[in-house]
Amino acid sequence: MRSIAIVIVLFALWLLLSGIYTTMIVGLGFASSLLVLIIINRMDTRDGDSVEIRFSPFRFAKYIVWLMVEIARANWAVTKTILSRNMSIRQHLFTVPYTQKTDVAQVMFANSITLTPGTITVETEDGQFLVHAVSYSDDDPAAIADMDARITACEIGGA
Repeated sequence: MRSIAIVIVLFALWLLLSGIYTTMIVGLGFASSLLVLIIINRMDTRDGDSVEIRFSPFRFAKYIVWLMVEIARANWAVTKTILSRNMSIRQHLFTVPYTQKTDVAQVMFANSITLTPGTITVETEDGQFLVHAVSYSDDDPAAIADMDARITACEIGGA
């Protein structure tokens, strides 16, 4: 069942991104999806390491919408900073604790910080990330803590 779902998702993504629906392109998309499935299955049998994704689909979709809005807001703030005459840049490195239980959720949190313009996750340590902000404000840790709580809420079994 997992294999069928993987092929369907990959093939749907192929169709969505290609935008060309000729017989040859659709056939290549399906063949590519099957090839990726074969590679995934071989990788699973070789190392036996698998990643368990335990997210609530509704909460995850809600988080993605929230993240897109936050990215747009951060883009606007960074654009205003860059275009202003005095360019009030206040660079700062600070640590951010994370509360996610799974590796996938921790990676999602670190990538969400990096996706937000003006911030980047520089280093990961046990229980915390080192974050660099271009235009640091005292509200940044609280905003990132809110992001952390939203991602933790997406986890099944999370708060």
